Amino acid sequence: MERVAIVGIGHSKFGKRMDVSMNELAWEAVRPALEDSGLSQKDIEFYSVGNLGFWSEELLPAVTVGEYCGLKAGSLKTEAACASGSAALKVAYDSVLSGNSRIAMAIGIEKMYDSPNPTIIELIGRAGNYFWEFENFGLTFPGYYALYATRYMHDYKAREEDLCLASIKAHHYGSLNPYAQFQKEISMEECINSRYIAWPLKLYDSSPITDGAAAVILASGDIAKRITDTPVYIDAQGYATGSANLSRREDFTGLEASRRAAEIVYRKLKLDKPADSFDLFQVHDCFSIAEIMAYEDLGIAKKGKGVDLLRENQTYHDGKYPVNVDGGLKAKGHPIGATGVSMAVEVTKQLRNEAERGRQVDVRKGRALTHNVGGTGHYAYVTAFSRGD
Repeated sequence: MERVAIVGIGHSKFGKRMDVSMNELAWEAVRPALEDSGLSQKDIEFYSVGNLGFWSEELLPAVTVGEYCGLKAGSLKTEAACASGSAALKVAYDSVLSGNSRIAMAIGIEKMYDSPNPTIIELIGRAGNYFWEFENFGLTFPGYYALYATRYMHDYKAREEDLCLASIKAHHYGSLNPYAQFQKEISMEECINSRYIAWPLKLYDSSPITDGAAAVILASGDIAKRITDTPVYIDAQGYATGSANLSRREDFTGLEASRRAAEIVYRKLKLDKPADSFDLFQVHDCFSIAEIMAYEDLGIAKKGKGVDLLRENQTYHDGKYPVNVDGGLKAKGHPIGATGVSMAVEVTKQLRNEAERGRQVDVRKGRALTHNVGGTGHYAYVTAFSRGD
């Protein structure tokens, strides 16, 4: 079967981007992706746009983004809550893998600051099971993840200071990433003393509201080799859907959908020791507890031992299991529809040895893994990438 490779990447600055329209923000990612690949708009035969929407000025971004960016190909908007970007990547990947397109583009875009914060918070909360909660709409997403944090802390004797270790790491790498929303390091004192959002999760345990865009261009293997000397291949993708009804969850210390999605990838690649098979991991750290759970759901750490990786600094760029060395959702930012595509951009940079100084990982194995969750485990996408060699 023909392989599919990433041949071009682009990324906007993440943050509060009131200086641009939604379409202009998308162009900040699309233009460098085209330039990186040496391709033009007419070479793109299909494109997908990951976007959750509701709060944005454009409800049909695949149409308006494509028109603004000069894309003439067929298009599709994808939605999988916070995993919308990975869903867009899947659709573009499948288009090339099936032979329906030779070159396709996945774009992720979100402009969240178009709406006031209370509206955004409610709309994100509605990404749970609204019917189940309709008599008294209550849980915000910090509330959802606070349930996981309290259970994890109870079962495994973790502390709020342990959660802060993930946040401190995120802000360290955000300070080294020119595209990150937050580019300032924080201390343990600042984190532990920040105000509570939903106990035990504090301000610095939580990812921000973010505007941003990212784009990747995919090509079939034979074409990819003609376009670039540094193709990054998508080797496998696993995806799973979990219940949105929290009363049906059997475990509040991990996400069953993440585990199933990861198992699909490991089975496809026939990996006996998946934790030791990748140079770096990009995981969905919408809250500090989510990063710890991801370590365990992906098999990087055993159940209840994920917090030990943080205590031992093993997930820094020079540790045994580098995780989110771009600042992650926590510090780089979480523009919902763009997050999954942004992860793909980051691992491509890393596998090409193009990351900024102080956060480039030793990629001697030539492999990376991304993990993107929608909601509180409603959707899960896990994707394996490898270098051309």
